[in-house]
Amino acid sequence: MNHTVNLKNFSNKNIKPLSESFSGQSPDGEYLSFTNYYMEKNHKPFYPVSGECHYSRVHQSDWRDELMKMKQAGINTVSTYLFWNHHEEEEGSFCFEGRRDLRKFIEICASVGLYVIVRIGPFAHGEVRNGGLPDWLYGKPYEVRSLADGFLQCVTRLFAKYAEQMKGLYYKDGGPIIAAQIDNEYMHAGAPWEMTNGVSNEWVPAGTEQDAYMKKIKEIAVAAGIITPFYTATAWGGAYAPIDDMLPLWGGYPYRPWIFPNHKGPHPATEEYIYRDHHNNGIPATYNFEPRYQPEQVPYFCCEMGGGMMCSYLYRFQLPYESVDAMANIKLASGCNFLGYYMFKGGTNPLTLKGGFLNEGQVSKVSYDYQAAIGEFGQLRPSYHRLHRLHMLTESFAETLCKMKTVLPDGAEDIDPADLEQLRYSVRAAAFEKEGSGLFDGNQQQEKIVRGFLFLNNFQDHAVMKEKVKEAVCLSLDDQEICFDISLASGENAILPFNMDIDGILLKSATAQPLTVLKNQGQNIYVFFMPKGMKPVYEFAHKKVNAPDDRSSLFTMESLMGNTSILTLTQEDSMLVSKVTYRENEYLVLSEQTLLWEKDSVRIQSGTDSLKVVSYPDLAFLSEREESGFTQERDGIFEGCSFTGENADIKAADSLIMEQTGPTRYTIDFPKGFMDGKQEVLLRITYQGDIGHAFLGNRMISDQFNNNGAWEIGCKDIAKELEDEKLTICITPRKEGVVIEAETTMAGRFEKIESSVGVLEKAELVPVYEKVIRF
Repeated sequence: MNHTVNLKNFSNKNIKPLSESFSGQSPDGEYLSFTNYYMEKNHKPFYPVSGECHYSRVHQSDWRDELMKMKQAGINTVSTYLFWNHHEEEEGSFCFEGRRDLRKFIEICASVGLYVIVRIGPFAHGEVRNGGLPDWLYGKPYEVRSLADGFLQCVTRLFAKYAEQMKGLYYKDGGPIIAAQIDNEYMHAGAPWEMTNGVSNEWVPAGTEQDAYMKKIKEIAVAAGIITPFYTATAWGGAYAPIDDMLPLWGGYPYRPWIFPNHKGPHPATEEYIYRDHHNNGIPATYNFEPRYQPEQVPYFCCEMGGGMMCSYLYRFQLPYESVDAMANIKLASGCNFLGYYMFKGGTNPLTLKGGFLNEGQVSKVSYDYQAAIGEFGQLRPSYHRLHRLHMLTESFAETLCKMKTVLPDGAEDIDPADLEQLRYSVRAAAFEKEGSGLFDGNQQQEKIVRGFLFLNNFQDHAVMKEKVKEAVCLSLDDQEICFDISLASGENAILPFNMDIDGILLKSATAQPLTVLKNQGQNIYVFFMPKGMKPVYEFAHKKVNAPDDRSSLFTMESLMGNTSILTLTQEDSMLVSKVTYRENEYLVLSEQTLLWEKDSVRIQSGTDSLKVVSYPDLAFLSEREESGFTQERDGIFEGCSFTGENADIKAADSLIMEQTGPTRYTIDFPKGFMDGKQEVLLRITYQGDIGHAFLGNRMISDQFNNNGAWEIGCKDIAKELEDEKLTICITPRKEGVVIEAETTMAGRFEKIESSVGVLEKAELVPVYEKVIRF
């Protein structure tokens, strides 16, 4: 089927600077600012990518490694909630120690090279008890989230403590903090007052005082010393975000546990995977985007795209990991110039200082894994690698991409989510002045050229899209028509370039997605990958190149740089890549293992004590190693090394002693030294039942609402305790025919159950090894 996008009489977006109140300069002269469409660094377009990581939900000993993983996935900004009740459980008594050490976390962000956005509240939500508000506020003679003097005095005290922790870490002082978010979802959402659950079921109010409240909270923050280049506010659902004071931020969640129990039946397919234009005054409101301002006044930025989702008691599911980068593709195509994921790094809820729980009632008490790109215990999910590919594109091509406006084909916004056959596509494009000598550009006289990207999405939540085969999309420009032959596997998405400048060579179209550009030995290497289902074809102005579709390959052409190479990766290889700078040259490194790059070494984390790392171009410190255990490797165009250790993998049957101690209760005895020689060990449990709970002594260390997936528990931080004391697994059984008998003259009640199941089926230890290769 043929499809078209009209790009005739194309005009660029009207881009203008925002006021200096949305700007800041660091002591070294770096300058951040904004236009009404994108962010700038040193007056050039900059594409921010933020990932949510809650420091108080991650053990402090893991902060650095997890932040390094985030950066290596292309995250350049960490956003984090400052949960009030994690710091001031008792009125006037503050805790900033251990995993609550806000200052230390931000210092580590700086050392890793990440910007920071602090979401200071006072209200947060984040599936935390009372939305983050301390219990003691419930009994006060004033309303929370209001302009009442008593509440504002508490906020003033809180912000003063935050400011004290963050002193010297703001961007203006040379620190990483570039923004502060004011409250969260004000006048859109509240949260249960947990102490009333099951009785009066009262809620923390959503607020009533509109912009006046938001402006007052910001005023208190600034007075406390929380001074950042810009401030933000969530704007979805009618939340108030006064745009003269703070940038409005948006998002989208296709998996929505909160709709239950009101919603009956299966979760419906949502409209999140339909292309739209969110920066167009001619379209003042669309699905999940109804701003209180003209869309083109400020940029369309996102801070909460579903980077995962927790299971609630009433909604259990396994996240399709391809849903995350499909969402990013949709937002990017729809005019978003700031991708932000909630969550990017899963975590574990801390306990109160007295051992109580700090979760919201609908979710697990301890685990906040969120099925995120980086799991609760550092596991890298497929979404991590899929997003990394996209972030390499936004980083490498930010200066052109940020200026490109959305152009939708007719009817794109009207596609029904239930329509699984219709091709979903959109374009972002901009007209650019021609540069260089016009070598091989096919049109020497043209002064401007429209360049851009064709976006394709073949994913739909809660449904399965049809594979797309033999489709065609044609872009109609003033002087030419550019056509793409499209085939795309179900569940996949793609971003394809047109009229791309490759060192003076005009790439009219390609059925391969741009990944990055390597600068090596004075030459450029443009890296692409094959979206699943596509054959990689490059249509240059002067010739056509069909790259192999069964392996990664390389070809070279004459260019303004002398020679320019095009590297095409398979879908599988594209999931293994890292971009590394070594001695002022850039390399593409491939490995199935997790690579953490230090200044003088790379730490390689693997599920076995064997590993393989290859690169292009050849990295000598990988391919020329002579130590015992290393073997040179050549894999097509890639060269490197492999390493085989002593094969010390844990055998589950030899390692754990399990004993059933009750109908649905078990103990697990860990062997001495089970952590020896390992960076981490995961306890992986499969079971039948409703909820799994893990107890060490009188402390719950993990829990899971059973979604028929593996339940994993990290052992590193509690290894000594596990060697000394048995772990208890308590399974809440899945029950049928439950009746509470209460017909009695006395206060006797009991549960009658027709049938139930709660069985621990398997428990095994999964090792994670670490090998260090020094440069």
